[in-house]
Amino acid sequence: MKILFKKSTKYKVRSTKGFLNLLPITYCLLPIVSFSQEVQKDTVKVNALNEVIVSSVRAKGNNPIPFTNVSAAAIAPRNLAQDIPVLLQYLPSVVSTTDAGNGVGYTYMRVRGADGSRINVTLNGIPFNDSESQGTFFVNLPDFASSLESVQLQRGVGTSTNGAGAFGASLNMQTKSFREKAFAEISNSVGSFATRKHTLAFGTGLHNHFEMNARISNIASDGYINRASSRLQGYFFNANFINESTQVKFMAFGGKEKTYQAWYGIEDPEKLRKDRTFNPAGMYFDANGNMQFYENETDNYWQNHFQLHWSEKWSSRWISNVALHYTLGKGYFEQYKEDQDLSEYNLPAFNGNLMSDLVRKRWLDNDFFGATFAMNYSAPATQITFGGAANRYLGKHFGEVIWTPNFIPSNNRYYTNYGNKEDVNVYAKASHAMTNKWNLFADLQYRMVFYEATSVKFSDVNDTFRFFNPKAGINFQWNDNHAFYGYFGVANKEPRRDDYENGSVKPERLFDYELGWKYTSPKVKFNANAFYMNYKNQLVLTGALNDVGSPIFTNSGKSYRLGVEVESTIALSNKWILQSNATLSQNKNQDFYFQRDGVVQNLGNTNSAYSPNIIVGNCLTYLPMDHFQISFLSKYVGEQFMGNIDSNQSKLDAYFVNDVNIQYEWNLNKAIKSIVFSGLVNNVFDVVYESNGYFYTYDDDWTNPGATTTIEGAGFYPQAGINFIIGMSLKF
Repeated sequence: MKILFKKSTKYKVRSTKGFLNLLPITYCLLPIVSFSQEVQKDTVKVNALNEVIVSSVRAKGNNPIPFTNVSAAAIAPRNLAQDIPVLLQYLPSVVSTTDAGNGVGYTYMRVRGADGSRINVTLNGIPFNDSESQGTFFVNLPDFASSLESVQLQRGVGTSTNGAGAFGASLNMQTKSFREKAFAEISNSVGSFATRKHTLAFGTGLHNHFEMNARISNIASDGYINRASSRLQGYFFNANFINESTQVKFMAFGGKEKTYQAWYGIEDPEKLRKDRTFNPAGMYFDANGNMQFYENETDNYWQNHFQLHWSEKWSSRWISNVALHYTLGKGYFEQYKEDQDLSEYNLPAFNGNLMSDLVRKRWLDNDFFGATFAMNYSAPATQITFGGAANRYLGKHFGEVIWTPNFIPSNNRYYTNYGNKEDVNVYAKASHAMTNKWNLFADLQYRMVFYEATSVKFSDVNDTFRFFNPKAGINFQWNDNHAFYGYFGVANKEPRRDDYENGSVKPERLFDYELGWKYTSPKVKFNANAFYMNYKNQLVLTGALNDVGSPIFTNSGKSYRLGVEVESTIALSNKWILQSNATLSQNKNQDFYFQRDGVVQNLGNTNSAYSPNIIVGNCLTYLPMDHFQISFLSKYVGEQFMGNIDSNQSKLDAYFVNDVNIQYEWNLNKAIKSIVFSGLVNNVFDVVYESNGYFYTYDDDWTNPGATTTIEGAGFYPQAGINFIIGMSLKF
């Protein structure tokens, strides 16, 4: 249970004895707090109601599941402009990347090699993954980290949750609750590449059971990559009604983004060496053969979320939550296209010529709505949760030509199609303490998916999927210091819209085995976790991109991920804290078939794309005085392949980068309560590296008549060298 205090939390460390019990394992930049304040009993009761909103989809301390909790205070020192995947990059098994090269705009994360479309993400228990692509686009929620209360990252299948199946991890984010006292905060930060963030947050405080709080944000950056600019506006509004047994929360949040496209990376090795900031997006050649760039080669999207939560405490043992939600999304990306066949765009020939340059927009207009529910029973030895959700997605896809050199089309839609999806699931979870040492965990979920779609590339789809996802585990608390656990879980997942277009239409199945040991003492927390994830028909990234820069997947048949994760938090003294994690793994496709030079070959066991065998994170924090902390952060990501055929051309080199983060809070306790100064220097040693890329192959049979030759190629996404962001917050 989370505890709130009458007074603001202090950062002073009086003693190292026992204080590690207050730290979530393995996350850096956690303020070390003294818990000498008195607890408000009524506040604790109310906060228990707030926790039930997310408790049904989160793992708890004695559950046999590897997970990491991250508090808002942990995120705050580095929350200066960069997005959530970058803020979470030091968690175990996490690899983050960004198109613009500096963590602003389009950012992504992988966990155990699983990309964003395979990571289940929920906001207060409401699904966030796009229903058709199953991807997570945090750029649509600018500065959402400033409205977070806490985050939990579960690795593996984890517990049952709402939305898309977790095929590598699940990420649950809980937004901020009420504040008892009125407050206001103004935050500003500036940095390299004309990066800046401006945030205003305020709240009324709790009066007669009512409270409201809000945030508005503006983020802008030119990006490290040429023209990879971002112009982002975000907002968050929260209204609460609260008494001892009831909490009603209404939330509205969302944002608007305009980013210049940087989806294509650099394919030319010479360009990568000589001009790492080169961006081919929008490139075309004028009538004189001069290279030009279209100034509005941009992605534009608006997304607004509305949530209504009702939590009720019916008795000392029963608490329920019901939520209604609606998400409205609409946007397009604009592209300059050279030498296009006008007949493919339903346009007439001009002076007998069917080929022309043109500018097109591709639109997505969607609605996502539904309801979730959970009923929690809690007794001294038993906790039971019943829950589920029913959601519907209505997506409209259409494209239009807005310009050609010869004429401006009027209301020209060259394609229109749709994708509609219903997702219904119910689950039951139980945790039972058989003795004071043994705790059993069971979790059963039944999920149904109904998907209808049309497209210009595939015949109409009308599929129904029914999945049964059982999970079970056991936790053994040997003594106060040592605990051991074992877990087995099954997950199933339907294909994405693009998978239908690429011909990969088989649902996937995952059998996840986890075995762990936790050690806890006053000065040390340590967790070792072994995992074996056995896939059937896993959709693996081929490394290639489609014509709009999205990754292409293919069914790999059988594959697996086998590895060990270790994480620790060590109090070296009352001023020094070391937090480290490491993942060692093998990620293999079994009996992988590939057509090379016109011949289908069995390549045997090959490495899965984008799955490094080594991932290490480290944070050393120094607390020289009250309210002042300095942290040195390191991330090592081992060599990885961008394709599944172990081609040397598809290798992405290992990289090792380091950041420095500083925060100092000057308490005034006057009209201005405090001023917080923050600084972040990324990549302090100016390492040259690429965190992402793509790999492609195609058969060339016209340059060598009578023979087929497989051509290979690769592209890379360079990341920024040394760069900085500094910020200041005024708290009232």
